[in-house]
Amino acid sequence: MELSGGSNPRPGEITLAHHGVLFLDELPEFDRKVLEVLREPLESGQVVISRAAKQMTFPAGFQLIAAMNPCPCGFLGDGTPRCRCTPDQVQRYRGKLSGPLLDRIDLHIDVPSLPASALRNTEVSESSAIVRERVLMARAKQQARQQLTNKALSPSLLDKYCILGEKESKLLDQAMQRLRLSARAYHRILRVARTIADLADSDAILIPHITEAIGYRLLDRQ
Repeated sequence: MELSGGSNPRPGEITLAHHGVLFLDELPEFDRKVLEVLREPLESGQVVISRAAKQMTFPAGFQLIAAMNPCPCGFLGDGTPRCRCTPDQVQRYRGKLSGPLLDRIDLHIDVPSLPASALRNTEVSESSAIVRERVLMARAKQQARQQLTNKALSPSLLDKYCILGEKESKLLDQAMQRLRLSARAYHRILRVARTIADLADSDAILIPHITEAIGYRLLDRQ
């Protein structure tokens, strides 16, 4: 996958995804050097290509969505004995993703396989229109409070707009110690917790919001 490069630098996939979504399926199957290129754009929203004769900067403000299997064969944890991967094989597979890259991904979601009964379920779930209204409400709440979305909050603004109570602070401190999270992960958890609170129409960040935000750091616990 060409991100941006060549002797004559030109926009690649991450610039073409600017203001959009970059989806990478089978994430560990990409060359690790290619994946590491994502680290800086995920922080700065731009990619800088340097060559002997010139240096060019391309916009790269994209939302990264990636998918991967739990192990090389894909059957680990599905409730059947089909997986034959050894712990070393699983570790090597997951080890293709560096800690600094995973640190920059806010939400780690486990999607288990569904039983046949769930596939036959005809119960109507919450519609996309209802979800959209809740998201728009949360964005409006953020703009009114800080004139920015939560994603754009700097560490100093997080101190101003993501004030935690004593119990909430203690819970986050314990998670930082137990999971050995970085300062970057700390700030990202605060942004996610603030967003969860906004979606719940809560002015304060409460224990359930912090707990849910920490729960999304799934790969930090493995």
